Amino acid sequence: MPPVNGGAAAGPSSGSRDVHGPAAAATAAPKRNRPRYHAFTQQQLPACKPILAPNMVIPILVFVGLLFIPIGLACYAASNKVFEVVYRYDTKCVPKNMLHNKVGYIQNASINKTCTINLKIPNAMKRPIFIYYQLDRFYQNHRRYATSFNIAQLSDPKEEANADIKDCKPEAYAAKGIPVVPCGLVAWSLFNDTYSFARRPRRAGGIGGVEALRVIKSGISWRSERERLFGKHVYPKNFQNGSLVGGGRLDPRKPLSEQEELMVW
Repeated sequence: MPPVNGGAAAGPSSGSRDVHGPAAAATAAPKRNRPRYHAFTQQQLPACKPILAPNMVIPILVFVGLLFIPIGLACYAASNKVFEVVYRYDTKCVPKNMLHNKVGYIQNASINKTCTINLKIPNAMKRPIFIYYQLDRFYQNHRRYATSFNIAQLSDPKEEANADIKDCKPEAYAAKGIPVVPCGLVAWSLFNDTYSFARRPRRAGGIGGVEALRVIKSGISWRSERERLFGKHVYPKNFQNGSLVGGGRLDPRKPLSEQEELMVW
């Protein structure tokens, strides 16, 4: 006799499908990008982690302060012994009749540009006395200027003709394609002021009482530059021979390892 409620017989519906394999099959584990755990990368290595309490921090600060106070006093006393005289001479050495044309005065090679300046030194200065020059609005950190040289050419005489000196343009080659040694804008614009000093002692004896002082230009550069960067057998060639002279000249009889004016420029 059919069921009273008229329901369909038990069994799979017409829209169901068979599932193959065991019913409790595990699903595939999802892939993860988590890195492998390591105590070093997770900053979990054993370390000393003291608790900063006042009774521990205050003694440490007092000890460090007492340790550095004498060091600071010694540095302060040493800095007070340093005596410095600064004088700007470029505006004082131009003749009054050339103040309207300073560039013409500088570029005119027929005019004597020797300038004498009297400085009053209030304190006694012991040797060695160092002389420095300072330039304003001279952008030596400009990329084209800072890269305008060739290290291989400066250190090895065999590289004078073989070195790639394209970075030295426009001061790379002289007439007829002969390379310039040292090439580049850095060497071409070499500082060309020279200094000589004399002193007049307080108790001067003799005529005028002026005593010439010796100016030493050796030992003003790093030893590594003299021995490695600038070669002992590399000599200036075709340097400042063009129509437009940029700065100072180099002695062609001396190797670059002895021309320290170029090293410190």
